[in-house]
Amino acid sequence: MELIKDMEYGGERPLFGSHNLKLENVTIHAGESALKNCAGIVAEHCTFEGKYPFWHVDGFEVHDCLFTPGARAALWYSRNLTMTDTQVDAPKMFREMDGIKLRNVRIPDAQETLWHCHNVDIEDVKVENADYLFMHSSNIRIMNWEQHGNYSFQYCRNVEIHDAVIHSKDAFWGTENVTIYDSELHGEYLGWHSRRLTLVRCRISGTQPLCYCRDLTLVDCEFDADCDLAFEDSEVNAVVTTPITSVKNPMRGSITAPDFGEIIIDKYSKAVDPVTIAKS
Repeated sequence: MELIKDMEYGGERPLFGSHNLKLENVTIHAGESALKNCAGIVAEHCTFEGKYPFWHVDGFEVHDCLFTPGARAALWYSRNLTMTDTQVDAPKMFREMDGIKLRNVRIPDAQETLWHCHNVDIEDVKVENADYLFMHSSNIRIMNWEQHGNYSFQYCRNVEIHDAVIHSKDAFWGTENVTIYDSELHGEYLGWHSRRLTLVRCRISGTQPLCYCRDLTLVDCEFDADCDLAFEDSEVNAVVTTPITSVKNPMRGSITAPDFGEIIIDKYSKAVDPVTIAKS
């Protein structure tokens, strides 16, 4: 592997088409597509300031690096990335990628990040300003995750999340095959229109959670007091360990909790089978 150390580059495509290249303490200044159409790239202790540095790259590692705001849309259309101990201040990262492993990464401007990405493995990652995060992505595994940003994980498939704190209005809309363990989920309209959403030992807050769901399962979850009008038009099997402020027009299944402030079954109910609502 060729080593480039303590160098600076700028302009258009300075390392275009490189293969089996290690960058150590290299700065990529303003310009575009510094490492486009590359393979077998390792970057350590590098700074990326120019736009689109890693496009159409197959097989690359990024360790202890910095992407400044100027390095926008830095990783698109690429495969087989490992990123560790890295600060990503650039917006709109990770688009249409396959094979992403992130460890100890911070993304303070994560709006419109991780779109159309597949086979994603994330651990010890914190994201802020993460509106529209993870759109149309699949095969995602996440551990020790902290997120602030709305409309996240929409239309995702095959997701497993452990030990997360997620602040997101309209999270997990239209998802399929999502399981979340031991996490906090804060935000309005959680999980609407999802299929096969399973929540295990999660704490949930926000109005009108888990409506219009199919094959929804809750195992030993907690609801905050603002979780009102829950489960409208949902097929649900839920065991909740705290009182539920209100339940409205569930469609099918069973709901168990220590107490219910209000159970609303009105003329708009679409229940097709008897729904069991019982105190534990």
